[in-house]
Amino acid sequence: MIYLKTDEEIELMREANQLVGKTLGELAKLIQPGVSTGHLDRVAETFIRDHGATPAFLGFEGFPKSICTSVNEQVVHGIPSDEVILQEGDIISIDCGTVLNGFVGDSAYTFCVGEVSEDVKALLRITKEALYRGIAQAVIGNRVGDISYAVQSFCESNKTSVVRRLVGHGCGREMHEDPEVPNFGKRGNGPLLRNGMVICIEPMINQGAKEVYIENDGWTVRTSDRKNSAHFEHCIAIRPKAPQILSSFEYIESIKN
Repeated sequence: MIYLKTDEEIELMREANQLVGKTLGELAKLIQPGVSTGHLDRVAETFIRDHGATPAFLGFEGFPKSICTSVNEQVVHGIPSDEVILQEGDIISIDCGTVLNGFVGDSAYTFCVGEVSEDVKALLRITKEALYRGIAQAVIGNRVGDISYAVQSFCESNKTSVVRRLVGHGCGREMHEDPEVPNFGKRGNGPLLRNGMVICIEPMINQGAKEVYIENDGWTVRTSDRKNSAHFEHCIAIRPKAPQILSSFEYIESIKN
C-alpha cells in the first residue's frame, strides 16, 4: 500500500532527511586515506543520537551497524569495520538513515578518497547526474517507470550498467514502503505518481557488468566482475509544482569545496 503524506508529515520527513545530510557532511570531514569504516560508523551514530534521533539502519533486519560503507566494487550494504582502512584512490558509498519524530530519513553519497582516476570520476559524475534526471521525472501524473527509464537510458548511453537486483523505495514511518522504484524500466509503466508520495531514488551504477552477488556476511553486495560501483540517493516528495528534495548534499559539498 502506498501511503500519501500530509504537508506536516512531509516537513517532519524533511527534518529527518536534513539530519542525514548533516551526518554525511560530518563524515565528509573525515574521509581520507588511513581512516577505518568502523570509525566513520561510530562518528555517525554519535552525531545522530546527539541530535535527538536514532540510526535507522542499526538493527534493521539484523544489520549490525548505523551506516552502510561500501568501498570500490562493493555496491551497497557494506558493514563498517575497524579492519577496513580507506586507501588513496578508493571510492566509498555511505548510505545513512535516521529516525526522527517518528519518520525516516534516507540518503547516500559516494565519496572519493584522495585522488581517483578519471574513469572513476566519470562513473561518479554519471551516477549523480542520473539521480537528478530521475528526480526531474518525479512529477504528478508521471509513473515510476518514467523515473526508471530516465536513469537507465542515461547510464547505459554513457556505457555504464544498472544494477537490477536492488531498487529504490517509498519511505515514511518505515524505511521501506511501497512503491519500489527501480533504476530500469519503461516509460509509462508502474504506479502513478501522486501528491504526497515520498520515495527514495537511488541509482546503483557499475563500471562493468550489471550482475552482482552477496558476500558471505549476508549483507555486502559486490559487482560480479569486481569493477567499481557508485551509489547516490535522495529522498523526495511528489508535490504540486515540482518534486521536493527532502535530503541534502549541501552539507557534504560545502566540506568538499
